[in-house]
Amino acid sequence: MPRTPEEAHAYYSTLRTILVYLGVTDGNMEEGSLRCDANVSLRPRGQKAFGTRTELKNLNSFKFVQHALEYEIRRQTDLLSRGGTVTQETRLYEPAEDRTTLMRSKEEAHDYRYFPEPDLLPLRVDEPWIEAVRRQVPELPSARRRRLVERWGLKEQSAQVLTASRPLADYFEATATAAGDGQAAANWIETEVLRKIKEGRLDVRDPKDIPLDPERLAKIVVMVKDGSISGKIGKEVFEAVYDSGRDPADVVREQGLSQVTDEDAIREAIEKVIAGSQSQHAQYRAGKSALLGFFVGQVLKATGGKANPALVNRLLKERLDRP
Repeated sequence: MPRTPEEAHAYYSTLRTILVYLGVTDGNMEEGSLRCDANVSLRPRGQKAFGTRTELKNLNSFKFVQHALEYEIRRQTDLLSRGGTVTQETRLYEPAEDRTTLMRSKEEAHDYRYFPEPDLLPLRVDEPWIEAVRRQVPELPSARRRRLVERWGLKEQSAQVLTASRPLADYFEATATAAGDGQAAANWIETEVLRKIKEGRLDVRDPKDIPLDPERLAKIVVMVKDGSISGKIGKEVFEAVYDSGRDPADVVREQGLSQVTDEDAIREAIEKVIAGSQSQHAQYRAGKSALLGFFVGQVLKATGGKANPALVNRLLKERLDRP
């Protein structure tokens, strides 16, 4: 049983994620697919029994659950501190005013009971049926998070984000498998893919709802990883192929975006940059080593962002440190 508003928020969030994974709801609280009720009972320090309970009804976001509980705890605490008594009642939360208001009173405990509904037949569930359903339950979020951390070496935060929905977790695993690199795939999904989903206000209920399929995203991940293109160019390729359905390799080839690894070409660009930056060159030679970053940026700019950054760093340092 949650004992704080923060625990209630976490409990409801976890429950919603599990229900969505099971496919029994889309979890859209704003549209009424899911609603929360919460009960509040205070127990003064030194008292064994909980105090009179109030019920908070029809909360349609986990943030409102937390805020409503925080307010109700303050209200009851203030009431009891002034010698008042808490009345058993149902209350509503008013977000605009951040307070709860009376909905209806419930003077007797039996008002909270459940009553048989004569129009509903009894539902009897046997053990074989329970076992059959248990075998159909998919891998749940907490187990999947642990597996992604163990198999792909993901950071806990990345695993948390990527398992927020079952389709997104499926999309990640397909991308990671095709790319052979879980953390790199996670980085691209968390930054670029989720950004596009948010911009497009996509309702992702299946990995296929994401315009860029895992195989094409994996190709971008691999090209950046093996140095065929830089990370900056990779983002340009991503934008070019996200909605178009084009193959990333075709875009790189047609637009001449392959990363420059020719050392002679990079050295030529370095000489031009140094020739045009004599003041900065003198400052670097005088001990202002932080200017290395300036020169790297200028060389990358001179090569249209195509030069291999690691190679640029090495060749620049060799040139700038030359006696």
